[in-house]
Amino acid sequence: MNSPAKPKSNKTLYILLLVFILPVAMAKLVLSMDLYNGAATNKGQLISPSISYQSLSMDNPQPQSWQLLYLLPKQCLEQCQQRLYVLHQSHVALGKHQDRVSPIVLLQEGSDTQILASLNVPFATAQASPQLTSMMEKQQLIIVDPLGSLVMQYPGIAGEEENIAQGKSMISDLRKMLKLSRVG
Repeated sequence: MNSPAKPKSNKTLYILLLVFILPVAMAKLVLSMDLYNGAATNKGQLISPSISYQSLSMDNPQPQSWQLLYLLPKQCLEQCQQRLYVLHQSHVALGKHQDRVSPIVLLQEGSDTQILASLNVPFATAQASPQLTSMMEKQQLIIVDPLGSLVMQYPGIAGEEENIAQGKSMISDLRKMLKLSRVG
């Protein structure tokens, strides 16, 4: 006759639920506990998107061109000279993209402009607004996009090797931006 009915096993259902729910639960746990750091490939510090030449009360010195900015201090000592060297060499290292990028030395009242004449490097210059001057007091290098928005900054550091390494990082970041940009 009929054999006694076996109780149905829900084992398959539990395994399927576990396979689909466990990864979602683990992802939620990892994200909520800040265990995952997003992959950031930029080496400079991103600047708030609302900062532009217009917000700093300054005209764009090179519209429709990417820019590398450096504020020339009142006394251009060793660190300043290294920054100017990195600025020039970074521009040269861009190779075929040189025409898309303009290195610009910003001047403030009392800047040591004699150093520019002694370097024999034709840097473009522009007068910095007081707001931009106060923002760049620590000898940073800043990348500006063709629309005049300040995009990324590199802090002022001391030491020739450190400056060269930072210049390489800046070139890497700038090449990525140039590759992705349709403007400038």
